[in-house]
Amino acid sequence: MIEKIVIANRGEIALRILRACRELGIKTVALHSTADNNLMHVKLADESVCIGEAPATSSYLNIPAIISAAEITDATAIHPGYGFLAENADFAERVEQSGFTFIGPTSESIRIMGDKVSAIEAMRKAGVPCVPGSNGALGDDPETNLKLAREIGFPVIIKASGGGGGKGMRVVHTEATLLDAISLTKTEAGAAFGNDSVYMEKFLQNPRHVEIQVLADGKGKAVHLGERDCSMQRRHQKVVEEAPAPGISTKLREEIGATCVTACEQLCYRGAGTFEFLYEDGRFYFIEMNTRIQVEHPVTEMITGVDLVKEQIKIAAGQGLFLRQEDIKLTGHAIECRINAEDPTTFMPNPGKISLYHSPGGPGIRVDSHMYSSYSVPPHYDSLIGKLIAYGETRETAIKRMRNALDEIVVDGIKTNIPLHQVIMRDANFEQGGTNIHYLEKKLAE
Repeated sequence: MIEKIVIANRGEIALRILRACRELGIKTVALHSTADNNLMHVKLADESVCIGEAPATSSYLNIPAIISAAEITDATAIHPGYGFLAENADFAERVEQSGFTFIGPTSESIRIMGDKVSAIEAMRKAGVPCVPGSNGALGDDPETNLKLAREIGFPVIIKASGGGGGKGMRVVHTEATLLDAISLTKTEAGAAFGNDSVYMEKFLQNPRHVEIQVLADGKGKAVHLGERDCSMQRRHQKVVEEAPAPGISTKLREEIGATCVTACEQLCYRGAGTFEFLYEDGRFYFIEMNTRIQVEHPVTEMITGVDLVKEQIKIAAGQGLFLRQEDIKLTGHAIECRINAEDPTTFMPNPGKISLYHSPGGPGIRVDSHMYSSYSVPPHYDSLIGKLIAYGETRETAIKRMRNALDEIVVDGIKTNIPLHQVIMRDANFEQGGTNIHYLEKKLAE
């Protein structure tokens, strides 16, 4: 087993990794910026190293500083969590070239999946269903692009090959606006991602966002752990996630899960990963693969009993994958609400000092958070300050428990989006299940 792990992240995911390491008897090194001296995991880790000033570019995105911290603490592995450098192929490569274990996929896998065009090509070869589209990057010939759009059928969506997080996308409804949309998206993509390559896909009108969690050992063995529904979104950012997805039959789950497993086996994928799909009219359409642990991984853990972070570490340590597909049983239902430090109406970030924090409890309630009373939320990073998870034997029970937990949780001193979650959990259409990715935006507009 790995002896010491550098946690190259912050906030709730850093604390989550630390807890997994403690269960496995692994020592930890917490890296932090000057703004994060008082983070919970920094206080609890065996060692801590300040790697730079508050801006992420000076600390959590500073590859030489992270590698140096691993060297001076005699660590043997680095866990990137999610966000920051988690899906940076150059970082993964540098980590391994420096003699450390990268707890995640190979740099080659990250590169393939990080570019949406190459990812779609790889998925098509593996037999994973994809959205009808350009099957590659768009060229510069206007007539060819117009012809392609007509063949696909409007509306279409132009996407940045290196994009993510809802950025670098533009929906086009008519021929008249297509060429300008391509040009604008290319410009935005080049500025945001350093890669101006874009591609075209059919824009599905009312899809759901359903994703498949996988674990693979990098040697051709993989399992899937069912699906999650992440359709409750705002500006392409997930707000509420649940597992399993309402209305997905066992037969369909097994079919799409087996397809994802086959893709992992063919690619010799290593570690945890998520295949993200748009789901409409009973059909799955691949959109991207996330080569890391997901924010919403707890709902899968709750219904399977599998600790995904510990499995990540074991796989990276070379212990292989002992889970068999027949070992994976989905039991009950779990829902996760992302708690953000933001105004629940305007959604503007609201950093500041938490004067009072009270965690909810009761059967089936889990809280993944680095919050505590008197903790000051810095203005430099993502506004996520915690995840509230409710589990129940049925979806109805999980919703009722989540309502109770949302009514119990107290975060004073700053604004949070808890009131929005309270509204969602009492929404009749959400209760029914199966809302599409546009539902929350339309509800908020009303």
